Amino acid sequence: MATHANAMKSLPLSAGQPLARRLALGAIVGPVVFTLAWLILGFLSPGYTMWGVHVAPYSAVSQPLSGLGLGPTGPYMNAAFILSGLLMMAGAVGVFASITELGPVARWTSTALLGMPGLGAVIDGMFTLESFFFHFIGFGLALTTIVGFPVIGFLLRRVPRWRRLGTWLVVAGPVTLALTVLYFTTFTPTIEGIQHGIAGLTERVIVLELDAWYVAIGFLAFRRSVSVGNAV
Repeated sequence: MATHANAMKSLPLSAGQPLARRLALGAIVGPVVFTLAWLILGFLSPGYTMWGVHVAPYSAVSQPLSGLGLGPTGPYMNAAFILSGLLMMAGAVGVFASITELGPVARWTSTALLGMPGLGAVIDGMFTLESFFFHFIGFGLALTTIVGFPVIGFLLRRVPRWRRLGTWLVVAGPVTLALTVLYFTTFTPTIEGIQHGIAGLTERVIVLELDAWYVAIGFLAFRRSVSVGNAV
């Protein structure tokens, strides 16, 4: 009877792990797709027109990533925004579905927080830089990681096998805040302003930092869910 009871307890875990494992890969693939898109399209972009003003040539140092969502590269960059955002949201679901030690409230809270930037990317893909209000909302959702990372980190610290990454995520919040302050210090919200300075560079630093955490979280979730699945 005890053996049967143990088998019943392990059934949901073994049944759900393969799907959670595959979904967790979205936290890796999404950022990789997005990074490759802006790297490649940044070299290919001849410039773009925004609010009737032609901006050329495109500069990754001074101009925003979202500028690639306008002009000839627009359809490809906006598709990358949407695809990477959907993958990141799927990754958030998969990551926390695989961490069975967390309770339902902690799991859903963490999933929502980790999924916010993915939702923001989808919004930015649907509304280009010319639709500034909605586009800025999408960007703002990415910056919720300033609070989201530490909250997730504190929750993960309750799980022994996730404690180290949880500690790093607590630190990631202030780091993201500092990088955000640096970005807004260098950013001038005018067409003239985005053609000079280093705001494009500081924005890319934030994006790479955020994406690196997603890749780390997704990789650990995938690797550890494989270990759990093999042990069941």
